[in-house]
Amino acid sequence: MDPLTHALSGALLARAAARLPTQPHPERTTLPLRIQIAAGFAAAAFPDVDFALRLIDTLTYLNWHQGPTHSLILLPLWAWLLAWLFSWLSRGRYDWKLFALPACLGIAIHIAGDLMTSYGLMLFVPFSTERFSLPLVFVIDPWFSLIIIAGLIASWRYPQRRNPSIITLVSLCSYVIFLWTLHQQATEIAIRHVAAEAIPKAQINVLPQPLSPFHWKIIIRHDETYHLVLVNLRQSDNPQQNQATWLLPKMAAAYRPIAENNWQLYPQFGDDPATVTLARAAWLDPAFAPFRAFAIFPVLERMDTSEQGLCAWFYDLRFQFPELPPSFRYGVCRQDDHSDWRMFRQQGLFYID
Repeated sequence: MDPLTHALSGALLARAAARLPTQPHPERTTLPLRIQIAAGFAAAAFPDVDFALRLIDTLTYLNWHQGPTHSLILLPLWAWLLAWLFSWLSRGRYDWKLFALPACLGIAIHIAGDLMTSYGLMLFVPFSTERFSLPLVFVIDPWFSLIIIAGLIASWRYPQRRNPSIITLVSLCSYVIFLWTLHQQATEIAIRHVAAEAIPKAQINVLPQPLSPFHWKIIIRHDETYHLVLVNLRQSDNPQQNQATWLLPKMAAAYRPIAENNWQLYPQFGDDPATVTLARAAWLDPAFAPFRAFAIFPVLERMDTSEQGLCAWFYDLRFQFPELPPSFRYGVCRQDDHSDWRMFRQQGLFYID
């Protein structure tokens, strides 16, 4: 989920749980409302400090993003550190214990938000690096953000009332339930396709997509082949979309009613029998281990020859969107049959990652 929505959700939850002053010296027992909200805002933004891993390299960031800073096991530690930091920033006017609740709530709602995206969280670091995900929300969901913003505006208009923030949280939960029903509809489409095509040992994955909560990507994996379709769960078709010229309408037009049966096949190592074996060997080479750790739905984009030699380029189907080139394209190259493979990232120009 995008950083601003995370931070705003932390502010909203902190407002809903805020304690109002009731003592003669409230600074000893209760934080001012604005500081509770600010603490929730900052705490909810905190887990994405792992963005700093990009300073090492992109794959290190990709493999550890939503890792230790998104762990439920480590949440108390991060909340304690943030509470001490907030207390220090207040020059000791407020005890760190007063910041503990908004810090915990901010981090917790950040984790909950990212859990609903398709990237996956390492919830149990340091005991496990397994990723968990319930993909219901695309990383940028305007409706999700607008609900939060509306709730914060209502809470600002009525600062002495808790109801607006609580109503907004209930609305968010209702929206998530609505997305879950759409996820179930997309899953049923995948199940029907598996049955119709008699695909054995199929692995079904349903991913939220940009621009509309009705847009979904269905990926069915069978051995080394992916069955993929971009579906719009709103069955009514808009003929004008087919003539779209602007980028966003063209992207939206790619998501079609399932009745059109636009399933596509993506062989993981390409469809050229002459290069499949070589592409598989390149994929399995130890030099490509960092990208293998990241990619969930890897597929060969192409094999070519450049100044690096013979190269096999791969990307992850999670990060392929209509009208846009795939993100995070990596490859391995070698000069000749006797050379070792070396990993590169494709980003305009080639460079070693």
